[in-house]
Amino acid sequence: MDLTYLEFHLLFLLPVLSLLSLSLLARKVDHFRLQLGGLAVVVALALLYTTPWDNYLIARGVWTYGDGRVAGRLWLAPVGEYLFILLQPVVATFWLFHFPTPTVEVGTGRRDWLVGLVAGGVVTAVGAALLTTDGTFYLGAILAWGGPVLALQWAVGWRYLVAVRQHVALAVGVPTLYLWVADWVALRQGVWMISDRYTTGLGIPGLPLEEMTFFLTTNLFVVQGLVLLPWVVRRWR
Repeated sequence: MDLTYLEFHLLFLLPVLSLLSLSLLARKVDHFRLQLGGLAVVVALALLYTTPWDNYLIARGVWTYGDGRVAGRLWLAPVGEYLFILLQPVVATFWLFHFPTPTVEVGTGRRDWLVGLVAGGVVTAVGAALLTTDGTFYLGAILAWGGPVLALQWAVGWRYLVAVRQHVALAVGVPTLYLWVADWVALRQGVWMISDRYTTGLGIPGLPLEEMTFFLTTNLFVVQGLVLLPWVVRRWR
């Protein structure tokens, strides 16, 4: 039986989200209201920032969907795609909520702001350069799209993120690995297909480097933003 996009959510995202939600009921989440508000902002920004990029790549033919695998479309993207954009940040955030918020105090200055901005700018520039050839186009699109967000986050607090790197690595690593597995299954089942023309051919069997980079980047967006939020609020106060 062919797996549909909505069935993919029922199989991979909704069960893990339910388990994480139930687990959180027995835990005290640090800065819960603040973080919940941050999550709402992250989800809204994810939808606004990702939708044009996602639809452009579909129009370009970077990826397509299997026959009969999607139920309706908004613009060019299927409904399941928008659900993915909404649910992925929630999964990553609920996993992050399972760990105490670090209380490391790190000072920053204008030079740190500049370093973070430049680092994100380099990511953006590399992505823009990769956009110039078909074989690196998808990877370039990810980096050019992700670089500005990383630049903003790193400019705000790269020193703090480095100071709590183990916390960030655990919060990013587990959902990223999980989504790699889910993506591998979806590709193997033909829920969506990635164009050979626009990819490097690198990665692990059945999972392109570009897809791995995408999920790592998006989880970095979510985790870094929510890890920085209480630190920024403490500094502001």
